Amino acid sequence: MDDRIVDEEKLPRTLAAWFPFVWSQVLFRGGTHQQLEPVRRSALLLLLVLPALLLYPTLSFHLFEPDESRYAEIGREMLQRGEWVVPYLQSQPYLDKPPLLYWLIEVSYALFGVQIWAARLVPALAVHGCVLLIYILGRRSVGERAAFWGALSLALAPGWVTMGRLLLMDSLLTLLTTLALLSAFEAVRGERLRWDWWLLAAIACGLGVLTKGPVALVLLLPPLWLQRWLTGSGCRVGRIAMFGFLLVVLAVTLPWYAAMTQRMPTFARDFIWEHNIRRFLAPFAHEHGMWFYIPVLLGGLLPGTLLLVPFVRFLISSDPTCAQRRTVELSFLLLAGGWCLFFFTVSQCKLPTYIMPAFPLLCLAFGHFLVNYRISSWALRTVGATAFVVLILAHHVATPWYAAYRSPVGRPAEIHRLCSDKSATVACYSRNCDSVAFYLHRADLRTFRSKEIDDLRTLVRLRPRTVILCTHRHCLEGLHQLLPPDVKIVEEVHYGLEDIRGVPPRIMKMLVRLMGETALGLCDIAVVEPSWVHPNTLFNQISRVGVPPVARASWGGPVLGTPEPSQLAPAASER
Repeated sequence: MDDRIVDEEKLPRTLAAWFPFVWSQVLFRGGTHQQLEPVRRSALLLLLVLPALLLYPTLSFHLFEPDESRYAEIGREMLQRGEWVVPYLQSQPYLDKPPLLYWLIEVSYALFGVQIWAARLVPALAVHGCVLLIYILGRRSVGERAAFWGALSLALAPGWVTMGRLLLMDSLLTLLTTLALLSAFEAVRGERLRWDWWLLAAIACGLGVLTKGPVALVLLLPPLWLQRWLTGSGCRVGRIAMFGFLLVVLAVTLPWYAAMTQRMPTFARDFIWEHNIRRFLAPFAHEHGMWFYIPVLLGGLLPGTLLLVPFVRFLISSDPTCAQRRTVELSFLLLAGGWCLFFFTVSQCKLPTYIMPAFPLLCLAFGHFLVNYRISSWALRTVGATAFVVLILAHHVATPWYAAYRSPVGRPAEIHRLCSDKSATVACYSRNCDSVAFYLHRADLRTFRSKEIDDLRTLVRLRPRTVILCTHRHCLEGLHQLLPPDVKIVEEVHYGLEDIRGVPPRIMKMLVRLMGETALGLCDIAVVEPSWVHPNTLFNQISRVGVPPVARASWGGPVLGTPEPSQLAPAASER
């Protein structure tokens, strides 16, 4: 009776107090993991070889539009310019993202040449490095065996190893935020703050800010605060520690941000407001529903999600033996991964790769579950081997074929014939087609949005020949209606998808509906020429063919002594 009274007196009195009580006394009451286990050489060797076979042999397939080609081209143009401060795309400053990924691509180009595989080597190394990080650092939190199974499940997860090797910023951001989270947790999990781990977390967080902006801080600080509030474990982080942390982050990031703001005064407003705050608060682009990330998460973490039901049962089981295995470290991993999912779910701008920073932490928690739950070793090895074979086929066969099939430069002869002459004007309408720029090593492609059609109309009237890359399926139809009457389309090339050999027509129609009717980022090419010759262009032609002009023509008409157009036509045609 007295024990019951004591237990009732320990129950929380307020709603806010119930959250820490349920979290620490019901869900995760298993204490902390104290023993540091050594690294097994066989496990480390497997984690070195298996991801390498999946990642490095196939990095040369065609770039995917629009992100991969954009980042590859930015690195190429920065290398060509010798630029290390302002990112450039098509010779214009590109203010959307910080420069760390561009710097690493630039270094890779300098070492290995401007190649597609050299650009993708950067995210591939980040993917592989994160797998090793989960094993080496994760064993401090959940033990060596759990860390191994967590790293192995991450290495076989298609949402990580397949998507992460693409030329995107998310794999590099994930590597740095994972390092920051695990290091910060090591710093605060004891009775006193460990400054070596704390400063390492600050450096990793600063590099994350240099990768994709303040989101690195957002993914790091709330889980640390929530862990302290919900469990009451670990040391308290004082003001001096927080000030030192922020000082290190500023020391890493501030030099570039200051130099960038000095060179481009509008950068602070464009980057902080447009590409961070506004993307989160308003449907700027990529708007999806609240449940968008559920299939992304379930499919991206296969084959581990096949055990989702036993995993949830393990987390909520009231069995005392099972409850004692749910440690404080497991609670932090789920908090950090769950916070990432929650943050990007409430964001108005959603893309599948945004939740990649949650994958390593959830896989490490999954490894803890595998070790503490009765699952047949034979079944795990069978599922793992099957997943590896599927990924090998996807990486070595399916992805390269699909990338070439949908690439704007999958038919290079037409691109080379129409766009390789650098004296020819090439314009993109109504979005960039950076694969063409990267393939041709051109940094002078001009892009005109739909609202800038008047500028495009002016351009084509002032150029003797303009090649227009139509990046939307309705763009060519719009050009027929919107071009000036004195400008004619003299050639059209349609980039429709060719029929796949051996596929029946009915199935081919279904595939076209699923994949789209044209190449990614390029639907048609239109070559336009004005039906009249601009006077200044005519004067240049006269000068080159040797007809001595008496006076330059003007917009008002020919000046006295200027040869008649009928007299100039033979000379121009001979040229």
